[in-house]
This record gives sequence, C-alpha cells and structure tokens, in this order.
Amino acid sequence: MSTDLHAGSDPAQAGSDNPVPPPPKHARRVPLRHRLSRWDVKYSPYVYIAPFFLVFGLVGLFPLLYTGYVSVFDWEIGDSDPGFIGLGNFVALFGDGQFWNALVNTLSIFVLSSGPQIVIAVLLAAMLNTRLRGPTGWRVGILLPYAASLVAIGIIFANLFGPQYGLVNGMLEVLGLDRVDWQADRFGSHVAIAVMVNWRWTGYNALIVLAAMQAIPREIHEAALVDGAGAVRRFIRVTLPLLRPTLIFVVITSTIGGLQIFTEPRLFDALPGTNGGSTNQFQTVTMYLYQSAFENYDLGYASAIAWVLFLIIIVIAFVNFLLTRRLASNGEDVR
Repeated sequence: MSTDLHAGSDPAQAGSDNPVPPPPKHARRVPLRHRLSRWDVKYSPYVYIAPFFLVFGLVGLFPLLYTGYVSVFDWEIGDSDPGFIGLGNFVALFGDGQFWNALVNTLSIFVLSSGPQIVIAVLLAAMLNTRLRGPTGWRVGILLPYAASLVAIGIIFANLFGPQYGLVNGMLEVLGLDRVDWQADRFGSHVAIAVMVNWRWTGYNALIVLAAMQAIPREIHEAALVDGAGAVRRFIRVTLPLLRPTLIFVVITSTIGGLQIFTEPRLFDALPGTNGGSTNQFQTVTMYLYQSAFENYDLGYASAIAWVLFLIIIVIAFVNFLLTRRLASNGEDVR
C-alpha cells in the first residue's frame, strides 16, 4: 500500500529539493541609434562645458599654481638654476616697508572708488528704470566712458588734475580754495585715481543693476503701492532685497578689479623713471609686483607678492559678500 502511494506521488513534489531552472530569456539588443542618443543626453553637457575648463586650466589655474611654485625659489630672470628658499620670499615680503606702503595705497584707492561707484551705479540704475524720454540714448551715454580708450582717459585726467593748469585746481580757486598738487600729495592722488576709476566703471555697473531691476515683476511694486508704500520705501524694502544676487556680483567684481588696479595709477604718474610717484605715494601692489618682476628681475619675490595679493582679494571679497548679503537681507526682514 505504501509502495503504491510512493509510486503515484507527484514527480514535481519528489524533485522539489532540486527545482528545474526556467529557460533563459534572450536579452533584447538595443539598437546603436538608441545607445548613441542615450550617450548624447548623458555626456553632451560635459562636452559643452569642457572648452571653458580647458581654457581656464591653461590660462588661469596653471599660471596660478606655477606662480606658487616660483614663489618658493630665489628665481631671477635668466637664472638657469634657481635655489630653493622655501618661505623666504614671504618672510622678506612681510618685513618690506615698500610692500606695506603699496598695500595701504591699494586699500585707500579701493575704498575711495568701489564704495561710491556701487552707490552711484544703483542710483543711476534706479533713475534709468523710470519712464525717461529716449532711454536708449541715456543707456548708451553712461556706457561711453567704459568704451573709451583707457590710455586716453589717463591722459585726460592727468591734465584735469594737473598742478599748474589743471581744470580741477582752477575750479578750486574760483571757490576760494587752495590749489592741490594732486600728483605729489598722497591722499590727493588717491582721490584723483579713484575719480578716474569711478568715471570709467560706474556706468558699466549701472547697466548690470538696471537689467536686474527690469527683471523684477511689476506686480510686486504694484502690491507695495496698494499697501501705501512710497517710492523711497519701495526702493529700500522691495527693490534692494530683490537685487541681492546682482549686488553681490557687482561688489565681488569691483573688489577684484579694485585690488588689482594698475593701469590708472600707472598712467597718472607723469614723472619719468618713477613707479607710483616720486615717493611711491600712489604705488599699488600690482605696480610693486611689476617693479619687482620686470625692473628688479626678481621673479620669486614677485610671485610671492602675487600670491599674497590673491589671498587678500579672496578674504576681502568674502567679507564683502557676507556684508552685501546681510544688508540686502535686512530689507527683507523689515518687510
């Protein structure tokens, strides 16, 4: 009886310990056209941005790293076997009085130029954002100083601030004030160079801010107007907070350009054989870098100056970024 039960049992149950695998499924082959389309979607963005990174690595990152390499050597032009001195150039730099003088001059010109430049640019943008007649003409007009030749600008302002026959001193005499030797006086030269910088770059920054203002939806201003906010209140509480990304961009670019200033003071120096005035009264860090590299032929020392200036720019730009973001956020909090 038991033998018959075992003999009539289900073969599938009897072999349940070793199940039969299912037949293999043949993988569907993806056509080449579909694979190329998938690769295009996945990798084409990297191909599009690759030229930028290649150019940046060639003309930006490599010179920066190579300058850091040169800064740890006693490297002069024509020296085939420079000696390694470690941080010797940096130690000598921090004990160099001429470097500190150039740094103070740079910061002074930067403060006198960048602060008023951004404030005036925002006010000009607000004025151009109103319903003026011939808006295109006004916008082109404020951009003309930026398009003008920098050499021509330097010659014009050197004559305007001339000690003997300059127009600025003539106006001071009309107002009953004493003449100023703008090129010999330290603070006076800083003011003159800052005016030159502001005249050239204010219109450019104003157009950037104007573009951001025109991107603000009018419904926001109309809602503030319905709530009873006046023009000044709308500008402070509505416009400025919405301009925060643009203001941060303008502040950072102005910081980078202001701390690297070279051409304006170089053209303002009318005395032959000097580099920033007879007593270095308006010599900037970049001018001292140029003097160290191409007049004193000390490439290692000049590279150390370049790296210190690079770190100073990063620190000041970061501080300005935090301040700008904080000031713009205050307007949003008050609302």
